[in-house]
Amino acid sequence: MKELIAKAEQTHTLLRGELIALLEDDGNLDAISAAADRVRHKFVGDEVHLRALIEFSNFCKNNCCYCGLRRDNKKLTRYRLNENMIFNLAEYAVKQMGLKTIVLQSGEDMFFDCDKMCAIIRKIKTLDTALTLSIGEKTAEEYQAYKQAGCDRFLLRIETTDKALYERYDPGMSWERRRQCLEDIRSAGIEVGSGCLVGLPGQTIESLADDILFFKQIDADMIGIGPLIVHPDTPLKGAKNGKFELALKVMALTRLLLPDINIPATTAMETLAPDGQVRALQAGANVIMPNVTLTEYRQYYELYPGKSSTNYSADKTLADVRAKITSVGRCIADDKGFRKRVFYCR
Repeated sequence: MKELIAKAEQTHTLLRGELIALLEDDGNLDAISAAADRVRHKFVGDEVHLRALIEFSNFCKNNCCYCGLRRDNKKLTRYRLNENMIFNLAEYAVKQMGLKTIVLQSGEDMFFDCDKMCAIIRKIKTLDTALTLSIGEKTAEEYQAYKQAGCDRFLLRIETTDKALYERYDPGMSWERRRQCLEDIRSAGIEVGSGCLVGLPGQTIESLADDILFFKQIDADMIGIGPLIVHPDTPLKGAKNGKFELALKVMALTRLLLPDINIPATTAMETLAPDGQVRALQAGANVIMPNVTLTEYRQYYELYPGKSSTNYSADKTLADVRAKITSVGRCIADDKGFRKRVFYCR
Protein backbone atom coordinates (compact mmCIF):
# COMPACT_ATOMS: atom_id res chain seq x y z
CA MET A 1 0.00 0.00 0.00
CA LYS A 2 2.85 2.40 0.82
CA GLU A 3 4.39 1.81 -2.58
CA LEU A 4 1.10 2.49 -4.35
CA ILE A 5 0.55 5.69 -2.41
CA ALA A 6 4.09 6.81 -3.22
CA LYS A 7 3.51 6.00 -6.90
CA ALA A 8 0.32 8.07 -6.94
CA GLU A 9 2.02 10.99 -5.21
CA GLN A 10 5.05 10.97 -7.51
CA THR A 11 3.55 10.05 -10.89
CA HIS A 12 -0.16 10.96 -10.50
CA THR A 13 -1.09 7.70 -12.17
CA LEU A 14 -2.51 4.43 -10.91
CA LEU A 15 -3.81 1.39 -12.72
CA ARG A 16 -7.41 0.38 -12.11
CA GLY A 17 -6.37 -2.60 -10.00
CA GLU A 18 -4.09 -0.40 -7.90
CA LEU A 19 -6.91 2.05 -7.22
CA ILE A 20 -9.18 -0.81 -6.23
CA ALA A 21 -6.55 -2.15 -3.82
CA LEU A 22 -6.20 1.26 -2.14
CA LEU A 23 -9.96 1.73 -1.89
CA GLU A 24 -10.47 -1.73 -0.42
CA ASP A 25 -7.77 -1.44 2.23
CA ASP A 26 -9.22 0.08 5.41
CA GLY A 27 -5.91 0.91 7.04
CA ASN A 28 -4.48 3.52 4.70
CA LEU A 29 -6.81 6.53 4.88
CA ASP A 30 -4.42 8.65 6.94
CA ALA A 31 -1.50 7.93 4.62
CA ILE A 32 -3.54 8.66 1.49
CA SER A 33 -4.90 11.87 3.04
CA ALA A 34 -1.41 13.03 3.99
CA ALA A 35 -0.11 12.34 0.49
CA ALA A 36 -3.06 14.20 -1.05
CA ASP A 37 -2.40 17.13 1.29
CA ARG A 38 1.24 17.30 0.16
CA VAL A 39 0.19 17.19 -3.50
CA ARG A 40 -2.41 19.89 -2.87
CA HIS A 41 0.26 22.09 -1.25
CA LYS A 42 2.70 21.54 -4.12
CA PHE A 43 0.32 22.11 -7.01
CA VAL A 44 -2.39 24.55 -5.81
CA GLY A 45 -0.86 26.04 -2.68
CA ASP A 46 -2.31 26.79 0.73
CA GLU A 47 -5.03 29.17 -0.39
CA VAL A 48 -8.67 28.11 -0.12
CA HIS A 49 -11.00 29.53 -2.74
CA LEU A 50 -14.42 30.60 -1.52
CA ARG A 51 -17.43 30.38 -3.86
CA ALA A 52 -20.71 32.05 -2.91
CA LEU A 53 -23.49 29.49 -3.37
CA ILE A 54 -26.93 30.77 -4.36
CA GLU A 55 -29.61 28.06 -4.50
CA PHE A 56 -32.09 29.96 -6.64
CA SER A 57 -34.75 27.31 -7.38
CA ASN A 58 -35.70 23.92 -6.00
CA PHE A 59 -38.05 23.00 -8.85
CA CYS A 60 -36.78 20.00 -10.82
CA LYS A 61 -38.15 18.06 -13.77
CA ASN A 62 -36.12 14.98 -12.89
CA ASN A 63 -36.97 12.20 -10.47
CA CYS A 64 -33.60 11.03 -9.12
CA CYS A 65 -34.16 8.42 -6.43
CA TYR A 66 -31.66 9.91 -3.95
CA CYS A 67 -32.52 13.61 -4.21
CA GLY A 68 -34.97 15.52 -2.05
CA LEU A 69 -35.71 17.91 -4.94
CA ARG A 70 -37.04 15.06 -7.08
CA ARG A 71 -40.16 15.84 -9.08
CA ASP A 72 -42.41 13.42 -7.16
CA ASN A 73 -41.54 14.74 -3.70
CA LYS A 74 -44.88 16.38 -2.88
CA LYS A 75 -43.84 17.19 0.70
CA LEU A 76 -41.30 19.80 -0.40
CA THR A 77 -42.22 23.48 -0.42
CA ARG A 78 -41.11 24.76 -3.80
CA TYR A 79 -39.59 28.16 -4.50
CA ARG A 80 -37.74 30.08 -7.16
CA LEU A 81 -36.00 33.42 -6.81
CA ASN A 82 -36.52 36.15 -9.39
CA GLU A 83 -33.71 37.84 -11.30
CA ASN A 84 -33.48 40.81 -8.95
CA MET A 85 -33.31 38.62 -5.85
CA ILE A 86 -30.56 36.51 -7.41
CA PHE A 87 -28.57 39.60 -8.37
CA ASN A 88 -28.99 41.18 -4.96
CA LEU A 89 -27.61 38.07 -3.26
CA ALA A 90 -24.70 38.00 -5.69
CA GLU A 91 -24.01 41.68 -5.17
CA TYR A 92 -23.97 41.23 -1.39
CA ALA A 93 -21.62 38.27 -1.68
CA VAL A 94 -19.18 40.22 -3.86
CA LYS A 95 -19.35 43.72 -2.36
CA GLN A 96 -20.04 43.00 1.30
CA MET A 97 -18.52 39.56 1.81
CA GLY A 98 -15.60 39.94 -0.58
CA LEU A 99 -16.21 36.66 -2.43
CA LYS A 100 -14.76 36.25 -5.91
CA THR A 101 -17.00 33.57 -7.43
CA ILE A 102 -20.77 33.18 -7.59
CA VAL A 103 -22.23 29.67 -7.95
CA LEU A 104 -25.81 29.57 -9.20
CA GLN A 105 -27.36 26.20 -8.40
CA SER A 106 -30.86 24.86 -8.94
CA GLY A 107 -32.85 21.81 -9.84
CA GLU A 108 -33.51 21.38 -13.54
CA ASP A 109 -36.13 24.13 -13.55
CA MET A 110 -37.47 24.68 -17.05
CA PHE A 111 -38.81 28.11 -16.05
CA PHE A 112 -35.27 29.45 -16.39
CA ASP A 113 -34.88 29.07 -20.13
CA CYS A 114 -31.74 30.08 -22.01
CA ASP A 115 -32.74 33.72 -22.43
CA LYS A 116 -33.57 34.13 -18.74
CA MET A 117 -30.33 32.47 -17.63
CA CYS A 118 -28.22 34.54 -20.02
CA ALA A 119 -29.82 37.74 -18.74
CA ILE A 120 -28.98 36.71 -15.16
CA ILE A 121 -25.42 35.79 -16.13
CA ARG A 122 -24.82 39.10 -17.89
CA LYS A 123 -26.12 41.07 -14.94
CA ILE A 124 -24.00 39.21 -12.40
CA LYS A 125 -20.88 39.57 -14.56
CA THR A 126 -21.12 43.35 -14.14
CA LEU A 127 -19.89 42.67 -10.58
CA ASP A 128 -16.47 41.55 -11.90
CA THR A 129 -16.84 38.06 -10.49
CA ALA A 130 -16.30 34.55 -11.77
CA LEU A 131 -19.54 32.66 -12.37
CA THR A 132 -20.30 28.96 -12.05
CA LEU A 133 -23.58 27.36 -13.09
CA SER A 134 -24.94 24.10 -11.70
CA ILE A 135 -28.31 23.75 -13.39
CA GLY A 136 -28.26 20.37 -15.11
CA GLU A 137 -28.28 18.97 -18.61
CA LYS A 138 -28.58 21.47 -21.45
CA THR A 139 -28.00 21.49 -25.20
CA ALA A 140 -24.63 22.29 -26.73
CA GLU A 141 -26.13 25.53 -28.03
CA GLU A 142 -27.27 26.54 -24.56
CA TYR A 143 -23.83 25.92 -23.05
CA GLN A 144 -22.35 28.07 -25.82
CA ALA A 145 -24.87 30.82 -25.08
CA TYR A 146 -24.00 30.69 -21.38
CA LYS A 147 -20.33 31.08 -22.27
CA GLN A 148 -21.02 34.05 -24.51
CA ALA A 149 -23.04 35.65 -21.70
CA GLY A 150 -20.09 35.23 -19.32
CA CYS A 151 -20.34 31.80 -17.67
CA ASP A 152 -16.89 30.61 -16.57
CA ARG A 153 -17.54 27.19 -15.04
CA PHE A 154 -20.25 24.54 -15.11
CA LEU A 155 -20.73 21.79 -12.56
CA LEU A 156 -22.48 18.63 -13.77
CA ARG A 157 -21.79 15.61 -11.60
CA ILE A 158 -21.65 12.28 -13.39
CA GLU A 159 -22.77 10.76 -10.03
CA THR A 160 -21.52 7.30 -11.06
CA THR A 161 -19.77 5.81 -14.08
CA ASP A 162 -21.73 2.59 -13.61
CA LYS A 163 -24.30 3.09 -16.37
CA ALA A 164 -26.77 0.54 -15.02
CA LEU A 165 -26.58 2.07 -11.56
CA TYR A 166 -26.97 5.59 -12.96
CA GLU A 167 -30.07 4.72 -14.93
CA ARG A 168 -31.54 2.78 -11.99
CA TYR A 169 -31.35 5.78 -9.68
CA ASP A 170 -31.87 8.48 -12.33
CA PRO A 171 -35.00 7.13 -14.07
CA GLY A 172 -35.72 8.55 -17.48
CA MET A 173 -32.17 9.85 -17.84
CA SER A 174 -29.30 8.60 -19.99
CA TRP A 175 -25.71 8.15 -18.87
CA GLU A 176 -24.52 8.71 -22.43
CA ARG A 177 -26.43 12.00 -22.53
CA ARG A 178 -24.79 13.03 -19.25
CA ARG A 179 -21.37 12.22 -20.66
CA GLN A 180 -22.12 14.15 -23.85
CA CYS A 181 -23.10 17.21 -21.83
CA LEU A 182 -19.66 17.22 -20.20
CA GLU A 183 -18.07 17.17 -23.65
CA ASP A 184 -20.36 19.99 -24.80
CA ILE A 185 -19.41 22.09 -21.77
CA ARG A 186 -15.72 21.67 -22.63
CA SER A 187 -16.37 22.47 -26.29
CA ALA A 188 -18.10 25.69 -25.26
CA GLY A 189 -14.90 26.84 -23.56
CA ILE A 190 -16.26 26.53 -20.02
CA GLU A 191 -14.33 24.96 -17.15
CA VAL A 192 -15.74 21.47 -16.55
CA GLY A 193 -16.84 20.38 -13.11
CA SER A 194 -18.12 16.92 -12.27
CA GLY A 195 -18.16 14.54 -9.32
CA CYS A 196 -19.67 11.43 -7.84
CA LEU A 197 -21.90 10.17 -5.08
CA VAL A 198 -20.31 7.62 -2.75
CA GLY A 199 -22.53 4.99 -1.16
CA LEU A 200 -25.34 4.33 -3.61
CA PRO A 201 -26.92 0.92 -2.92
CA GLY A 202 -25.27 -1.58 -5.24
CA GLN A 203 -22.24 0.61 -5.90
CA THR A 204 -18.97 -1.31 -5.92
CA ILE A 205 -15.40 -0.38 -5.11
CA GLU A 206 -14.61 -1.13 -8.73
CA SER A 207 -17.08 1.48 -9.94
CA LEU A 208 -15.59 4.08 -7.57
CA ALA A 209 -12.18 3.36 -9.07
CA ASP A 210 -13.75 3.85 -12.50
CA ASP A 211 -15.16 7.19 -11.34
CA ILE A 212 -11.69 8.46 -10.43
CA LEU A 213 -10.22 7.26 -13.71
CA PHE A 214 -13.12 8.89 -15.56
CA PHE A 215 -12.31 12.25 -13.95
CA LYS A 216 -8.74 11.89 -15.14
CA GLN A 217 -9.83 10.78 -18.60
CA ILE A 218 -11.96 13.87 -19.15
CA ASP A 219 -9.31 16.08 -17.47
CA ALA A 220 -11.94 17.70 -15.27
CA ASP A 221 -11.15 21.15 -13.88
CA MET A 222 -13.05 20.65 -10.64
CA ILE A 223 -14.47 17.62 -8.88
CA GLY A 224 -17.02 17.49 -6.06
CA ILE A 225 -17.33 14.27 -4.08
CA GLY A 226 -19.74 13.51 -1.29
CA PRO A 227 -21.31 10.59 0.54
CA LEU A 228 -24.91 9.55 -0.02
CA ILE A 229 -27.13 10.98 2.70
CA VAL A 230 -30.48 9.26 2.61
CA HIS A 231 -33.56 11.48 2.30
CA PRO A 232 -36.76 10.17 3.94
CA ASP A 233 -38.97 11.41 1.11
CA THR A 234 -37.22 9.47 -1.65
CA PRO A 235 -37.27 5.81 -2.81
CA LEU A 236 -33.95 5.27 -1.01
CA LYS A 237 -35.42 6.17 2.38
CA GLY A 238 -34.60 2.74 3.81
CA ALA A 239 -31.01 2.66 2.60
CA LYS A 240 -27.88 3.35 4.63
CA ASN A 241 -25.88 6.55 4.37
CA GLY A 242 -22.61 6.42 2.50
CA LYS A 243 -19.44 6.15 4.55
CA PHE A 244 -17.64 9.40 5.26
CA GLU A 245 -14.23 7.72 5.31
CA LEU A 246 -14.73 6.13 1.90
CA ALA A 247 -15.90 9.42 0.38
CA LEU A 248 -12.85 11.13 1.87
CA LYS A 249 -10.57 8.48 0.38
CA VAL A 250 -12.14 8.84 -3.07
CA MET A 251 -11.61 12.61 -2.83
CA ALA A 252 -7.97 12.23 -1.72
CA LEU A 253 -7.18 9.75 -4.50
CA THR A 254 -8.76 12.15 -6.99
CA ARG A 255 -6.35 14.83 -5.78
CA LEU A 256 -3.40 12.46 -6.21
CA LEU A 257 -4.33 11.67 -9.80
CA LEU A 258 -5.45 15.20 -10.75
CA PRO A 259 -3.05 17.35 -8.75
CA ASP A 260 -3.82 20.81 -10.15
CA ILE A 261 -7.63 20.80 -10.16
CA ASN A 262 -10.06 22.48 -7.75
CA ILE A 263 -11.72 20.19 -5.21
CA PRO A 264 -14.37 21.44 -2.76
CA ALA A 265 -14.78 20.32 0.81
CA THR A 266 -18.48 19.58 0.35
CA THR A 267 -21.28 20.25 2.80
CA ALA A 268 -22.23 16.58 2.64
CA MET A 269 -18.88 15.78 4.26
CA GLU A 270 -19.71 18.18 7.08
CA THR A 271 -23.20 16.78 7.47
CA LEU A 272 -21.95 13.25 8.14
CA ALA A 273 -18.99 14.27 10.31
CA PRO A 274 -18.79 17.39 12.55
CA ASP A 275 -15.23 18.04 11.35
CA GLY A 276 -15.90 16.81 7.82
CA GLN A 277 -14.89 19.94 5.93
CA VAL A 278 -11.74 20.38 8.02
CA ARG A 279 -10.72 16.79 7.33
CA ALA A 280 -11.44 17.31 3.64
CA LEU A 281 -9.18 20.38 3.64
CA GLN A 282 -6.48 18.17 5.14
CA ALA A 283 -6.98 15.51 2.45
CA GLY A 284 -6.65 17.53 -0.73
CA ALA A 285 -9.57 19.97 -0.87
CA ASN A 286 -8.94 23.63 -1.71
CA VAL A 287 -12.45 25.08 -2.18
CA ILE A 288 -15.38 25.79 0.14
CA MET A 289 -18.73 27.17 -1.00
CA PRO A 290 -20.36 29.32 1.70
CA ASN A 291 -24.12 29.35 1.25
CA VAL A 292 -25.47 32.89 0.79
CA THR A 293 -29.05 31.86 -0.02
CA LEU A 294 -31.57 33.57 2.26
CA THR A 295 -32.27 31.32 5.24
CA GLU A 296 -36.03 31.48 4.58
CA TYR A 297 -35.41 29.56 1.33
CA ARG A 298 -32.31 27.58 2.25
CA GLN A 299 -34.30 25.13 4.35
CA TYR A 300 -36.25 24.09 1.24
CA TYR A 301 -33.19 23.32 -0.89
CA GLU A 302 -33.02 19.93 0.72
CA LEU A 303 -31.01 17.63 -1.53
CA TYR A 304 -30.53 15.59 1.64
CA PRO A 305 -31.60 16.16 5.26
CA GLY A 306 -29.48 17.82 7.93
CA LYS A 307 -27.41 20.05 5.64
CA SER A 308 -24.87 21.95 7.70
CA SER A 309 -25.40 25.72 8.15
CA THR A 310 -29.01 25.55 6.95
CA ASN A 311 -30.15 28.08 9.53
CA TYR A 312 -27.05 30.29 9.45
CA SER A 313 -27.08 33.74 7.91
CA ALA A 314 -24.67 34.33 5.03
CA ASP A 315 -22.32 36.25 7.31
CA LYS A 316 -22.42 33.56 10.01
CA THR A 317 -21.75 30.91 7.37
CA LEU A 318 -18.74 32.86 6.12
CA ALA A 319 -17.38 33.36 9.64
CA ASP A 320 -17.69 29.64 10.28
CA VAL A 321 -15.85 28.83 7.06
CA ARG A 322 -13.06 31.30 7.84
CA ALA A 323 -12.56 29.70 11.25
CA LYS A 324 -12.23 26.24 9.68
CA ILE A 325 -9.66 27.48 7.20
CA THR A 326 -7.48 29.21 9.77
CA SER A 327 -7.74 26.22 12.13
CA VAL A 328 -5.69 24.15 9.68
CA GLY A 329 -3.16 26.87 8.93
CA ARG A 330 -4.57 27.79 5.53
CA CYS A 331 -5.51 31.18 4.12
CA ILE A 332 -8.29 32.53 1.91
CA ALA A 333 -7.44 33.17 -1.74
CA ASP A 334 -7.88 36.66 -3.13
CA ASP A 335 -8.28 35.68 -6.78
CA LYS A 336 -11.13 34.13 -8.76
CA GLY A 337 -9.77 30.62 -8.47
CA PHE A 338 -9.52 29.41 -12.03
CA ARG A 339 -7.61 26.19 -12.55
CA LYS A 340 -3.93 26.91 -12.99
CA ARG A 341 -2.66 24.06 -15.08
CA VAL A 342 0.73 22.75 -14.02
CA PHE A 343 2.76 20.51 -16.28
CA TYR A 344 3.07 16.96 -15.05
CA CYS A 345 3.03 13.55 -16.67
CA ARG A 346 -0.67 13.08 -17.43
